[in-house]
Amino acid sequence: MPGQGSYRTAVVTGASSGIGAATVERLAAAGFEVHAIARRTERLKELSERTGCIAHALDITDAESCRKAIGDLDVDILVNNAGASHNARLYDYPFEKIDQLIDLNFRAVAHLTRCVLPGMMSRNKGHVVIVSSMAGHYPMLGSAMYSATKAAVSQFLDVMRLDTNGSRIRWTEIVPGRVATEAFAVSSGDAKLAKEKFLDGKEPLQPADMADMIMFALSAPPHVNISRIDAYPTRQASGGFVYSE
Repeated sequence: MPGQGSYRTAVVTGASSGIGAATVERLAAAGFEVHAIARRTERLKELSERTGCIAHALDITDAESCRKAIGDLDVDILVNNAGASHNARLYDYPFEKIDQLIDLNFRAVAHLTRCVLPGMMSRNKGHVVIVSSMAGHYPMLGSAMYSATKAAVSQFLDVMRLDTNGSRIRWTEIVPGRVATEAFAVSSGDAKLAKEKFLDGKEPLQPADMADMIMFALSAPPHVNISRIDAYPTRQASGGFVYSE
């Protein structure tokens, strides 16, 4: 581990909880220098004390601050994990949420990737992972903005694979279904209701499951690019249709 044995330094966004924290734990345990980015200072401090990661309390939509924090690092692995969601039909959608989702789910991904990519190109090695969503590939009621931003990062990744073709840079999209994270509580504003509605009895994926998949992609031999991993709970499926009476 990793497939390209000279990987040393990783950056993980959305690192204070959920998939991000689980990924930091796995990378740190594997011996990487891990830079963990999130907004919640106390959560990051605890994660740093527990794993030895280097904490950066930053808002990733602040592109300049992120460039100052990681722009001089020789980043081998970038895990674009941070994101937000909000479920509502567009005619009821809060205007400020439109910009929030675009900025966090897509614009920040593009800026961070742009920040680390020149160094990867010059060293001819690197791996960029993007945690997207099944919502970026299948229509889901009330998810127009979330789905659009996740579809955007999926297409972004496919084009980046073309842009860097011939190099040793690898690109992986992780496409989860329902994962037991705080995202449902944050989106709904009611942690208890979100747990009852979206998680209880559903046997959702766990953050550690997603971290395992990220590590699997990173550990592939240098000539292998695990381009996309779709992972659903066994009791979840996409598809079907909606019609009005």
